[in-house]
Amino acid sequence: MKNRNLQLLIPADISEKLSLKGDDKAILSVRNNKLIVEFQENQSHTAKNSFIWPIIIALITSIVFYIYCIVQNIRFIKLVGNSSLATAIIILGAIIGTILFTFFFIIDRKNPHNEFAKNVYWRNFPVIVISFALILALCLVSAMWLLGVLFKGAMFDNFTASIILFVFCTIINLFMIHFALIIDGNVLSTVLTLVIISGVAISMAVNNRRYWWQHNLSFLGTNQASSGWQFNATLILSAFLMLALIDYLFVSLHNIYAHTWKLWLLRVLLTMVAINLALVGVFPNDASFHNLHDHVAFFLIYFVLILIIGIRWLLPAITKEFIFLSYAVGISLIVSELLFSVVGYFSLTAFEIISFMLSFGWLLLVFNYIEGLIDNDIQSYIHLE
Repeated sequence: MKNRNLQLLIPADISEKLSLKGDDKAILSVRNNKLIVEFQENQSHTAKNSFIWPIIIALITSIVFYIYCIVQNIRFIKLVGNSSLATAIIILGAIIGTILFTFFFIIDRKNPHNEFAKNVYWRNFPVIVISFALILALCLVSAMWLLGVLFKGAMFDNFTASIILFVFCTIINLFMIHFALIIDGNVLSTVLTLVIISGVAISMAVNNRRYWWQHNLSFLGTNQASSGWQFNATLILSAFLMLALIDYLFVSLHNIYAHTWKLWLLRVLLTMVAINLALVGVFPNDASFHNLHDHVAFFLIYFVLILIIGIRWLLPAITKEFIFLSYAVGISLIVSELLFSVVGYFSLTAFEIISFMLSFGWLLLVFNYIEGLIDNDIQSYIHLE
């Protein structure tokens, strides 16, 4: 039987949302047995030209770097170390990458089809930029450290070093522009996860020889720990990221669901969790702030438990599976607290780590669930003819 062409009928609500016209052209592609429909007029003009800018700016950066080496009479450059190629890649890559991310994120706000940018307030913009800048800097430092281990003692002439700088800057610029154009609630949740996990993990590694686990998790933020301010800054930045994510999710959610007291209360409770997380970093577990730190930490746990108990009434269109999962997390938190305070089986460090992982993991599930509610609003059925 000869195959025949089929036509897709797009519902009126979808065509209205995308401002489609009868003569609009679409690109059909199949990926992993999924049909992807992309309208040419809806493609971001910024995205079409996003591959030109990274190369041009990387080329200019490498040329300036080469001229600087000639002026300073630098003929050979070490791969790692002070005044090395790695230093140039980290500093120039982080600065230029952040500038490009900022520029393209602002430009793409004018894109009428960018739902995320339209629902992000300017007050949250600095937090998003700083978060991506920190992740970029962390990735660059890690990559340069690895290259230093793999190519120990490597040295390049200034021309070769400029070419290597060009390659790295091009890759960095491409990635930062790409994320500026695709960022949404899911990406922001991923960034939040990366910031808090990487920040805590680095603090643990730095204080490995101080045997921080023999004290408690809060020890990482005290003046007795190495670089305790980094741990506290991680908590504060994560809290601001969480506030930005909450802001975006509920602005988008109010476009679908009515402004009810349940949604208002859910937003307030999530906001209080973020605020208390920031206060845990503001008031470290030092002698001067010990009592205040403990009170804030307990309030953080209380708000999470209140959320878990009330989530079935506060979150719209919630499923039974999510309710059971939430109660399982709540019961696990209570059991771990009893094993610590009553039975004495868990140490304080084990209790804090388990409670943190359960609470933070559950909060991410809540954010993803709300993101799913927002995405479901623009889903519809199409018909074949």
